[in-house]
Amino acid sequence: MTTGLIINPAAGGKNGKGLELARLVAGKADVKLTILDDFARVSRILEEFAGAEVKTLFISAGDSTAQAIQTRIAEAKPFGTQPPCLVLLPHGTTNMTAAELGFRYRSPQRIADAIAHPAHLRHATAIKRRATLRIVNPRNASPQHGMFLGAGSVWRAALACRKLTDKIPIDGRFAAPALILAKALAGALFSKPATPGNDHRIDRPCPMSIAIDETPWVDGDQLLFLATTLDRLVLRARPFWGGERAEPGAIRATAIAYPPPAIARHAFSILYGGEERGLPDGYFSTRARRISLEQNDPFIIDGQCFEAPYDGPLIIEQGYEFDYLCG
Repeated sequence: MTTGLIINPAAGGKNGKGLELARLVAGKADVKLTILDDFARVSRILEEFAGAEVKTLFISAGDSTAQAIQTRIAEAKPFGTQPPCLVLLPHGTTNMTAAELGFRYRSPQRIADAIAHPAHLRHATAIKRRATLRIVNPRNASPQHGMFLGAGSVWRAALACRKLTDKIPIDGRFAAPALILAKALAGALFSKPATPGNDHRIDRPCPMSIAIDETPWVDGDQLLFLATTLDRLVLRARPFWGGERAEPGAIRATAIAYPPPAIARHAFSILYGGEERGLPDGYFSTRARRISLEQNDPFIIDGQCFEAPYDGPLIIEQGYEFDYLCG
């Protein structure tokens, strides 16, 4: 059985975790190792891995690299109908997907042993199957597959986190999102509602029209919209509820109106509550198989920024299913 390993050496601010792993597995039999120094090579790399009959694919990187690889596998189908089991190593800056679906080993030596010795992998039997989001029509891009999409204040907060982690050595998984969330909450609590053109505020309105499985759902100014197939997001938050539909889809969708009603009182419940949260009108969450999102601002998929389509709504649908080896 051939095991594949793709390493993005720039992940995590060039923290060196991937290159240390590469050093440990270099020259090992039945390990196909590639250093991803150019994203234009992803398709060619995956074709080579398919030719080598790679059954288990380790990815040493962050969310955006995993998203690019998932997209190529799902859309180009280099492995046919038998894609490899994915093993996500949290070597990027945020690693939101890997926090839930990633490999549990952290020591480079233990990971290298698992990669080089298939017998080790047989003991890592925790496998999770999860569908992606398939974003059908981003502007100037082919369909994309990812685990999280955010619009409105979500994409502005993601950009703010990136700028913060670029400037100072701060934890992109916990500290940076916590600071950005605190800033957004402070704006909502102590400032007047922002106008659409106020570029200095993360918490400002974004006009949206959203339909869930062809049924109109939300229309008007929104603080944010998010869609995901993950169970938990950054800071282990679970800002979705409303799973009582008779035929729920794999996508969790949440929208919050602008200005958000009594945000201070309900903030903890929004992030960490259960199915019954007792929230006032203006907080919306449900499950879906297909979402139509009409808005003009950019949005993020697993940390990568994309533009809304020129004409008509953005279409988000339940996508490809992968198996993730978690250990």
